[in-house]
Amino acid sequence: MNNSSSDLYLLSTLACRLAECLDDDELSVLAASLTALGDMLEVIISRKAACRNIKANDPESPEKGTPPTCFSD
Repeated sequence: MNNSSSDLYLLSTLACRLAECLDDDELSVLAASLTALGDMLEVIISRKAACRNIKANDPESPEKGTPPTCFSD
């Protein structure tokens, strides 16, 4: 089994276990929270990439045109 298959198996097992332990309202809140977490992580990744691109294109002036917050690598 390759890594992506084992990840899917793990996530599927986890989802089934959570569904056994939580009611529908709790599952809904958890799902929304995990979606929000994923979205926030995507924003962080995008900002890091933007900062790297800005610094790579203008190494003498890393602040010029940078997004409001650059996360350190």
